[in-house]
Amino acid sequence: MEEPLIPVGLMSHTAHKPSHRKPRRSSSSTLAMRAGVAGGVLSTLAVAGASSSANAASEPVTQTIELPTLTADLSSQVAESAAATQQAAADYELLAERDAAAAKAAKEAKADLAEAKKKAAAKKKAEAERKAAAERAASRSTERTTLTASSNDVAAPASGNVGTVISFLRAQVGDAYVMGATGPNAWDCSSLVQAAFKQVGVDLPRVSQDQSTAGTPIPLSDIQVGDILYWGGAGSAYHTGVYIGNGQYLDAANPSKGVVIQDLSGYPASGAVRVL
Repeated sequence: MEEPLIPVGLMSHTAHKPSHRKPRRSSSSTLAMRAGVAGGVLSTLAVAGASSSANAASEPVTQTIELPTLTADLSSQVAESAAATQQAAADYELLAERDAAAAKAAKEAKADLAEAKKKAAAKKKAEAERKAAAERAASRSTERTTLTASSNDVAAPASGNVGTVISFLRAQVGDAYVMGATGPNAWDCSSLVQAAFKQVGVDLPRVSQDQSTAGTPIPLSDIQVGDILYWGGAGSAYHTGVYIGNGQYLDAANPSKGVVIQDLSGYPASGAVRVL
């Protein structure tokens, strides 16, 4: 379509000048712009919300709980309870120490009492043994005085240990001498001595060597009735007999003599021991 021609005479005097005013936007354009801006804002908010939700899902939630503040009364009660607990522990420890000390003292007292009883028993036994020894010594002295004063051909009194030994020996006079024999009708020197002292409960060794060291060594100048005489060295003697008083002894001499009474002057002994 062709545009209509406008007559020159009818044109405005300003028609040839360009206009300085901005062209007006139509109302439809304004609405479209506003709708776009609003859509963008909503989109931005939606993205931000989604991002916040994602961050919230991936990061742990930390919650701060405020503890109640202790009051002055409650603090005082806690302190008193702690002090009471500490004092109770100290009391229990002290009580345990006292119990341990008491148990130790009781144990020591028991041991001391047992030791005291043991010492008292030992002292009593020793005193009884000393008394018995004194009585035996007095008895031996009386017996030996009687035996020494008696005749060699008269049997010794059959009383007391020494008297029993001498009586047994005299009863064997005339028996045979046989090396290794132990009675009742044949003897050797040491078996006769052993059998004589066995009558009073004294267990002597079997051979002369051991009999020569079986008792207390006695000088020959101090021998008494009932002492054992030996010939040869102490511990190596080859013959034994028993002193019966008045310078005589009784022994199983040899196969030719048998059991006899002999004088020490004819065959002096080497030494003597006392067992009674």
